[in-house]
Amino acid sequence: MMTTTDLPEPLAEIREDFLALEQSDRLLLLLEFSNSLPELPERYRDHPDLFERVVECQSPVFIFVEVDETGAVHLYATAPAESPTTRGFASILAQGLDGLSVAEVLAVPEDYPQSIGLTQAVSPLRLRGMTAMLGRTKRQLRERVAERA
Repeated sequence: MMTTTDLPEPLAEIREDFLALEQSDRLLLLLEFSNSLPELPERYRDHPDLFERVVECQSPVFIFVEVDETGAVHLYATAPAESPTTRGFASILAQGLDGLSVAEVLAVPEDYPQSIGLTQAVSPLRLRGMTAMLGRTKRQLRERVAERA
């Protein structure tokens, strides 16, 4: 099991927020994240071709990773409002990874989704979906870095 010191601060704070709650309240926090999935920047709203579907998710989730001119990572995601669990997971990653360096994102442990205390509250299939989102994020990030080199 990882420690919070292994995590970038935003992800560590999200993890601590979940673990501080009773099991039943963790789903409410996930719903809050679902409701706060960041909007797509205008430059990407008309470019669904840039987004990759995360097929492991039961709901249609699409992600796109960008590295800006300062080297900061940004994850953009779309997920339907009627899929709050999946949308919440996408929001956790979008908010938790935003602004981190490439190295910080690539160093996020693969088991982060299992570490936030939702294994009792959501199905293993949904957790695999979040793990797949993280994996695809890292793969896209490696591709962006290779394109720049």
